[in-house]
Amino acid sequence: MGLPRPYSVSRPLRILELELAPPAAGEMLVRVTASGLCHSDLSVIEGVRPRPMPMVLGHEAAGIVEALGPGTAGFAPGDQVVFSFVPMCGACLPCAEGRPALCEPGAAANTAGTLLGGGRRWCDAPDMPVNHHLGVSGFAKHTVVSARSAVKIDSPVPAHIAALFGCAVMTGTGAVMNTARVPPGASVAVFGLGGVGLAAVLGAVASGALPIVVVDPVAEKRELALHLGATHAVRAGQGAVAEIRDITRGGAAFVFESVGHEAVLAQAYAATRRGGSTIATGLPHPSKLFSVPAVSLVAEERTVRGSYMGSAVPLRDLPRFVALYQAGRLPVDRLLTHRLSLDEVNEGFDRLAGGLAVRQVIVM
Repeated sequence: MGLPRPYSVSRPLRILELELAPPAAGEMLVRVTASGLCHSDLSVIEGVRPRPMPMVLGHEAAGIVEALGPGTAGFAPGDQVVFSFVPMCGACLPCAEGRPALCEPGAAANTAGTLLGGGRRWCDAPDMPVNHHLGVSGFAKHTVVSARSAVKIDSPVPAHIAALFGCAVMTGTGAVMNTARVPPGASVAVFGLGGVGLAAVLGAVASGALPIVVVDPVAEKRELALHLGATHAVRAGQGAVAEIRDITRGGAAFVFESVGHEAVLAQAYAATRRGGSTIATGLPHPSKLFSVPAVSLVAEERTVRGSYMGSAVPLRDLPRFVALYQAGRLPVDRLLTHRLSLDEVNEGFDRLAGGLAVRQVIVM
């Protein structure tokens, strides 16, 4: 963590051959077919989201099941799966309440760099374990995961597209459809047009929102959002809030922030109408604080909500989002801007850090 850019020179990620132990009970061996580069991975590289090192990075991925540990029901060799970056224990209070994105044992395992059961299957040498990233470790040709970190996809989807459902779509589209539950005709604004922000645009279009205003400093991303169904595009900056409030006649009913910066979140709140909701999907540095005029929460009946993993229930949402994609209502393939080989991963993160890509996928 913390090496300087350009990453093509400092090379924070190295390609190594590691020992991978076989799956234990409730786990499975998966051949990874494709893995996306996400800002959550970049945040680990930058040290914004500190994780235990060394680590096999990557969390937005798809693959084919090759072997099962004991007691692994519902899967068979040959199944195509998309990974969930929060393992779902199914027994804690959030899971019991239908909120597996907040699974408590899953969060503890992710923080510790282990699988859901507490073990590590990677090692660099005897007695030198290597950590898992969010229970997935998708930047590898094979990985061992908890069966509760994967969802079987029965419909055939190209690997480089299937991977995008594991984070960008589940987080961005899920924030619109699950967290906010945007109704038809409601006004929407989206700050930040990376993979998650553009997936939120797709979700808003599929939900019938109108108007849909997007904000980003990169002209090409604003243009792409308009092609995907956004109705207005605004350049990021100090005047963005006023433009949104003018377009939406007083502020958008639902405003999504996917940048992960407290100043942008404050702008998103300022662009939200009376009675509206501001939804944060980006992950700022843990030390950063966000403040709002306290009286507005009461006098204007305002809501600020966090949305982690799109408030998704992966077993329910991944198949339905795939079905929307196959019906032509969720053109996820439009988010893919680059296909990479594994040895191009550092160059890919340079591109991501520079805002020059939406979604890049390593095709194994």
